[in-house]
Amino acid sequence: MPFNLPADLPEWRHSPTFQAMKITIETDREDDGRWLAEVPELPGVMAYGETEASAKAKAEALALRVLAERLETGEAEAFDLAVAVA
Repeated sequence: MPFNLPADLPEWRHSPTFQAMKITIETDREDDGRWLAEVPELPGVMAYGETEASAKAKAEALALRVLAERLETGEAEAFDLAVAVA
């Protein structure tokens, strides 16, 4: 999912293999008070937390694990990677 990167990123961002992915974390409070955080760009990546911040942190960590697993198993091609979490 392309997006505009800040101008102060290093020069390697101009590499022909550079790709960027914006990871969006959406949160919702469940009826039982727990927070659910979900990453729409990576189906199935969701995590619960006692607070909104903890749910977001868990979802971010899980999203990075999923991306790493895809690279390790060859499901995704290796490339220069920048990840922004919004």
